Amino acid sequence: MVLISLISESLAALWANRLRSFLIIIGMVMGVASVIAIVSTVEGMQSNIEQVFESMGPRSFMVSRIGFGISYAEYLERLRRKKLTRSLIPIIAEACPDCEEVGAEGYARDHFKYGSRRVRWVSIEGQTPNIFATTSRELAMGRTLSWEDDRRRRNVAVIGNRVYEKLFIDEDPIGKRVKVGSHEFTVIGVVEKMGGMFGEDMDEFAIIPLSTKEKLYPRPGNPVNLVISAVSLERRERAMEQVRVAVRSARGIPYEGADDFTIFTPEAILSFVNDFTRAFRVIMVSLPLVSIIVGGIVIMNIMMISVTERTREIGIRKSIGARKRHILFQFLYESVFLSLAGGFIGIWLGIWAGQSILVSWLDIHFAPTTLAITLGFGISSAVGLFFGIYPALKAARLDPIQALSFE
Repeated sequence: MVLISLISESLAALWANRLRSFLIIIGMVMGVASVIAIVSTVEGMQSNIEQVFESMGPRSFMVSRIGFGISYAEYLERLRRKKLTRSLIPIIAEACPDCEEVGAEGYARDHFKYGSRRVRWVSIEGQTPNIFATTSRELAMGRTLSWEDDRRRRNVAVIGNRVYEKLFIDEDPIGKRVKVGSHEFTVIGVVEKMGGMFGEDMDEFAIIPLSTKEKLYPRPGNPVNLVISAVSLERRERAMEQVRVAVRSARGIPYEGADDFTIFTPEAILSFVNDFTRAFRVIMVSLPLVSIIVGGIVIMNIMMISVTERTREIGIRKSIGARKRHILFQFLYESVFLSLAGGFIGIWLGIWAGQSILVSWLDIHFAPTTLAITLGFGISSAVGLFFGIYPALKAARLDPIQALSFE
């Protein structure tokens, strides 16, 4: 009964000062909503990053001329390396018994147009037909590239889901001809939706035969990255070593010479990206915590003012039998109620803002995880308790005689 009475008194006091309570809650709402939105976005991005690199396939690895995660000086030095070309495919296939598929891909960008609709600077992946099978990408409709497409250098394309949505809307794209730069291509397939990463839409791409890419978008030496799939995950390390020996032999690298190419796996890329973005994630999550702490300080200041204003009330309650702990808990409840109200509203607002703004407007992947909701709820509760303790203690320690004589 005492607990119910204390809660009732706390709520009545907050209602009596509605404007003040509302302003305190608003501060907490903004902080918690920011935590929910940012943590959910960061978690969503992390999940999407993992999905994107997992799409390369667990048994796959890549041979690149330059690699990744290097300084600018090292990048300039690696630019002088001899280019990798698709002529290495049969050499590697013969020298690597643990390799199931050996393919190559090159890259370009161009505008896509269908009727009056246009998608600018679509990423074009020129691939050998066997690469698609080594990834976890799936077709939504149509077919993938064939070796006949590559041999005849056909102008055919498998498009990403975003390109399909922008160009065709509800129209069946299979067999339709689209303008890619100054060339016409026939759409033969559409890839299932993948999502976005770092603000870039991973579905805005097109896959064309590598031979067609080299014909229409030639570069000196037509450099490629080699994409290789091992026969099993357990034998991937052996396959990587066999490929390394084959490429070194083909390029005439002496025994004591360093590799002039880089072999890496999806896990290595993911680890690098995680290390690179770790500081960014910590900073992004920490920023809204500042506003929550400021909101907690505001709660403490307002509660201190409330204690001063209600000194006589405290004296009267103590004179009729209220104990220190009753006064302590009443003011502590008021502080916690304010922060929890802000926390609940902030969680709802953060999820709503994430779904309606980040997803709908900015097309950023958003995942309101249990971690984000627990963090928002836990922080708001902790702030209410921490910043409410001192005012509550001050109120509980007031001398009833001095309190009754306070003007």
